[in-house]
Amino acid sequence: MQAALDALRAGRAQEARELYLRVIEGGRADAPVLLGVAHACRLLGDEPGMVAAVDRLLAAEPRHTRGLLFRAECHVAAGDTRSAVAYYRRALQTAPPAAELPADLLQDLRRAEEACARHAAQYKEWLRSQLAAKGFDPQRSSARFAQSFDMVLGEKQVYVQQPKTYYFPELPQIQFYARERFPWLDALEAATDEIRAELLEVMREPAAFTPYVTGNANRPRKSNMGLQDNPAWSAFYLWKNGEVVAENAARCPATMRALRNAPLAVVPNRSPSILFSLLQAGAHIPPHHGLVNTRLICHLPLVVPTGCTFRVGNDVRDWREGRAWAFDDTIEHEAWNNGRETRVILLFDIWRPELTDEERALVVSLFEAIDAHSGTKPQWEI
Repeated sequence: MQAALDALRAGRAQEARELYLRVIEGGRADAPVLLGVAHACRLLGDEPGMVAAVDRLLAAEPRHTRGLLFRAECHVAAGDTRSAVAYYRRALQTAPPAAELPADLLQDLRRAEEACARHAAQYKEWLRSQLAAKGFDPQRSSARFAQSFDMVLGEKQVYVQQPKTYYFPELPQIQFYARERFPWLDALEAATDEIRAELLEVMREPAAFTPYVTGNANRPRKSNMGLQDNPAWSAFYLWKNGEVVAENAARCPATMRALRNAPLAVVPNRSPSILFSLLQAGAHIPPHHGLVNTRLICHLPLVVPTGCTFRVGNDVRDWREGRAWAFDDTIEHEAWNNGRETRVILLFDIWRPELTDEERALVVSLFEAIDAHSGTKPQWEI
């Protein structure tokens, strides 16, 4: 074995191959031997022999990093870039941690990354040019197709509803809903100044806001993304879990009037919740999912400093004061306040527009039955 390795290092490929083959005939055909044969065959221009040795290695050890890289190089030599990239990607996916790799293998993996990146860029550009020739314009063509195309390109992920408590099947997977579906939002937005005035009066009493995520002495403490009992994300409730907070609602009559036409998702002990949601400067609400997909969450931004951003699935937007939106909170979402001041929005939940009156009534009946069985009010959250 050492003699074969010495011959290979000295460039005596024919001698090295013969010595390696003798080792194989002697009953040893492990990875170092088969790689040695492959190297010798490559130097001799024996492509079939090189491929046969590497394939034999990978048949025994499908995750062998050097073997995968060598097989990729075989495809490069043959002009088959797509196959080469498939082996490069497999090597990158299965390689041990970088700290455990020798320097030469680490360099080979970096080259594999570069090759994959070049191929991906070329592939994306080719697809874009082909679609453009057919009239596709991402700014004017179907927005749904544009999103699917971004997923094909790997530029967006597939996000779907993942409610933590209750899933109603066959509802569309929509991140932000089209504003036009909710004409009643016009009146809400028109009342922004009045609502903001009530909010600012409440904010004169900082103690009026309480942490949005609170613990329960009768339940195990959860990590809750570091937000449990954290005032960085706080709330002032006008309604909470299907019940009006009379004292607070009385302080905000304009806000309550502005919501009179909203299709609030009324489920006893659970919804709606209507609140001023406060996010302090520098705070981040990590990615999470809502409880039920039978409702949508609405935001009316009231106090929004620069640097406040919200993401639902692949769609990232900045809040704009007085511009409302509705979104599906069972799709992964998160929020940032990268500004220097507090951000506050009016937040409330409505029925999903796709549900029929019968379906809404049945959902209510289901949760009433669940609560009747337990005999206690549920732990609930917006």
